[in-house]
Amino acid sequence: MAFVESFGAVKVVTGSCHLLTLKDGKKILIDCGMFQGENEEKNAKHFDFNPKDISFLILTHAHLDHVGRAPLLFKNGFRGEIITTNATLDLASVILLDSAHLMKENYYQRFKKAQRCGEENKVMLPLYSSLEVESFLSLQKTFVKYEESIELDKNLTVTFHNAGHILGSAFVEINFIEDTMKKSIVFSGDLGNSNDFLLPPLVNAKEAEALYIESTYGDRKHKNMDDSILELKEIAIHALKNGGNVLIPSFAVDRTQELLCIFKRMYMDGELPPCRIFLDSPMAIRATRIYNQYVNELSQECQDFMEKSGSIFDFPNLEYVQTRDESKKINEVASGTIIIAGAGMCNGGRILHHFKHRLWNEKNAVIFVGFQAKGTLGRKIVEGTEFIELYNEKIKVSASIHTVNGFSAHADQSQMIAWMKSFERLDNVYLVHGEEEKQLIFKDAILKQMEKKAHIVEDKEHIFV
Repeated sequence: MAFVESFGAVKVVTGSCHLLTLKDGKKILIDCGMFQGENEEKNAKHFDFNPKDISFLILTHAHLDHVGRAPLLFKNGFRGEIITTNATLDLASVILLDSAHLMKENYYQRFKKAQRCGEENKVMLPLYSSLEVESFLSLQKTFVKYEESIELDKNLTVTFHNAGHILGSAFVEINFIEDTMKKSIVFSGDLGNSNDFLLPPLVNAKEAEALYIESTYGDRKHKNMDDSILELKEIAIHALKNGGNVLIPSFAVDRTQELLCIFKRMYMDGELPPCRIFLDSPMAIRATRIYNQYVNELSQECQDFMEKSGSIFDFPNLEYVQTRDESKKINEVASGTIIIAGAGMCNGGRILHHFKHRLWNEKNAVIFVGFQAKGTLGRKIVEGTEFIELYNEKIKVSASIHTVNGFSAHADQSQMIAWMKSFERLDNVYLVHGEEEKQLIFKDAILKQMEKKAHIVEDKEHIFV
């Protein structure tokens, strides 16, 4: 009998990795993501399965917590076929090469420090190299269009449906026949926020014996997008008019592009005070260019921007910052800047340098527009820490700290339940990709609103489907 095991995103948000084993022994891996925050040490551990045995790797979308360990999978013997959308692989190539570059840089920094105390043998090597990323990306691939069923093997098909989460994202329907019975399993990947104006909305589903659904925001309802945009505008305008700066730690894919659209609209409508907007992230710049290439998969507003100005995102106030020297020069601008930089959870990237120079100034504002995992610096700041440690220096958190939840790329509780109700037949619901306390709230809401029991998946648990 077919069964699923989960090796990540179990009672936590990151590290998505689910293995479907069919009755004939064929193995299909759905995502192979990196752990972030307090679970990062799991990235270096051996897989609890043999990567050589995997026939197909299905990638639901390109976020690091869904694709980040895929090159490690290759490094350990995976030579199967990658199944995904064109846009997902384009974005994944940017994200994975950036990941390899950052791991290499961090390794050399740690190694130099360890050398000075004779402990260089204790420094962990990078998980993978840029060459191994390139080798992974060169594996056999099948690109899937939305609503197109692809036959992976006899009596085994996969269909990708638009998840509305980021460019190229999908929830995945796997159909197979077992003992003359047709079975269907749906893996949600990450489901999009219906308020997102960058992408078309999440589409409805049809049927499933088993649904593996994310639960990142299973405990809450997002603020209305119009209210969130208004809040963002008010914070930014107040800081700029009072001689301050705005710092926005942002994920390179989707969130950054959404912010650029908002600021472009403010500029076009005459709402933006005199300022310089710096996109200080080479990875986000590359991702933005990819979004421009897939304009037909974006919202009507994005298509209108392209038609009117020849670009979805560019406008006079926006400056792209590529090099470190260019990034350092931003420090010379005392006020009147909006700085968008990675990493989104503040666990690395150029945002840390901007924190060092500006977090202590009460005139400045920090706006968080995405989920902050446990154990990350972003989570500590959001939870009200008074000081942070950066580059062996103690920094006081005096800037005003704001969290604008409406920009989440994830569906909230009500949106996920509405999506589940769209199924014509849904037998079993399994909760993954969420912190346990939020999953418990989501589980209770599903029972009350759908009269259906949901199961919170355990690590490596065998679930027969």
